[in-house]
Amino acid sequence: MTERKEEALPRSIASPSTWMRSLYDWTLHWADRPQGSWALFLIAFAESSFFPIPPDVLLIALCVGSVTRSYRFAAICTLGSLLGGCAGYAIGYYGYEWIGVVIVKAYHGEAVMAQIKQWYDQWGFWGNLTAAVTPIPYKVFTIASGAFHFSFGGFLLASLLGRSLRFFVVATLLYWWGASINAFIDRYFNWCAWAFMILLVAGFLVLKVLR
Repeated sequence: MTERKEEALPRSIASPSTWMRSLYDWTLHWADRPQGSWALFLIAFAESSFFPIPPDVLLIALCVGSVTRSYRFAAICTLGSLLGGCAGYAIGYYGYEWIGVVIVKAYHGEAVMAQIKQWYDQWGFWGNLTAAVTPIPYKVFTIASGAFHFSFGGFLLASLLGRSLRFFVVATLLYWWGASINAFIDRYFNWCAWAFMILLVAGFLVLKVLR
């Protein structure tokens, strides 16, 4: 389904773990396959509840290989992530005690869950949106949302806005500036996400003060 690559794909990863490197390479190899779009959807779905490698890895590679399809890939990634998020929410809502807690502990997410609850208690929907766009593992956010019985409608909206923003920003940058920006996104994406989150929270606090 994907076109022949126009640029060499990135093959580096910061993690020193051998098994994590293997998962990274396995994820990235789908960029060279005709089933790349389907793989992107399934990886985005799985990452929302248990899979450790973010779909951005494959999204960037696919966009680099076929720049004109960047927005299509971002839409596929968003849809897969949103549906996977619903599965994560269900895990937290119906099965936190027997499966959700195992996933959260595997990612050392107990403190993160407490932070998500605090944001939600303080800011409601805006707390959900903050959690959705930050580098917090999305799977922990989806499971926490179900475990704490957050509003499902608010969760869906926050997930849609947060995930589409994340993936479409990446697609837009690659569409307009091409593969030259790929290394920067791959290395500094989390910092960019945190910068956006700080601006978002600062704006919300300003609005609150001006009321």
